[in-house]
Amino acid sequence: MAAYVVVHARKKNDGKYDEYAAVAGPSILANGGEIVVRGPVKVLAGESEHPMMVIAKFPNKEDAEKWYNSSEYQAIIPTREEAMDAVFFLGGD
Repeated sequence: MAAYVVVHARKKNDGKYDEYAAVAGPSILANGGEIVVRGPVKVLAGESEHPMMVIAKFPNKEDAEKWYNSSEYQAIIPTREEAMDAVFFLGGD
């Protein structure tokens, strides 16, 4: 069953964000995932400090975690921390 990584984010540094995105997106694809949604969000209920959302679809939770824990992705986490405030969720069966 498919699994989804959902990221809610707020940019802190445009240059670092571009640097991060140049590696993060291709790393998702290289690990069997696909980017389903990327861009601004509209909050329908409640409140959020994160005006952006990314949803990546993977064949299953194991593949999603394999991507997140990959050496390629782990290496860019310091850049991500400079680029944005983000919350990552993993959902699906």
